[in-house]
Amino acid sequence: MRALKTFLFAALAAAVWTACSDAKARYVDLTTGEPLDLVRDDETGVLVDAETRKPVRMYVDTRTHDTIWGISGKVINGYVHRKNDGGYVYIDENGREVEYKYKVDDDGSMKVKYGDDAYKYKRDEDGSYKVKVGDDYYKKKVEDDGDVKIKKGNKKIKVDAETGERKVKYDD
Repeated sequence: MRALKTFLFAALAAAVWTACSDAKARYVDLTTGEPLDLVRDDETGVLVDAETRKPVRMYVDTRTHDTIWGISGKVINGYVHRKNDGGYVYIDENGREVEYKYKVDDDGSMKVKYGDDAYKYKRDEDGSYKVKVGDDYYKKKVEDDGDVKIKKGNKKIKVDAETGERKVKYDD
């Protein structure tokens, strides 16, 4: 009886310990199998690895059991296929592999591209960045004096850092 109580206590302690350690790993990098701590990048709104600040290609949300395409945040359940080398690829609705590339330079500039020019993101070392989705694009630049310039389609916005004055101009 004493051995049974000891065994049950040990099993309960192991279950609690496992549950606590699993609760910390909300997200898992599908490529590496390692737990991730994701945070939202203030500039782009994209979830990135909190430690490396790099975008994550594919990850699993262990609470919802969804596989997520990292850059867009799109749930891609059923579109992920395992390759012969053990890696994973995202096959879109048209049966094509969605390509993904990113590069971070020592100066802090970064380039991200995925799909057939469906998404491009470029951040320069000065903090300005440009996002292109399909034929649309969004460009934001913060100048040395703090002024902000934003361009989206035919619309240009300039915000003065000192006064907060906002000017909007439309191209023909």
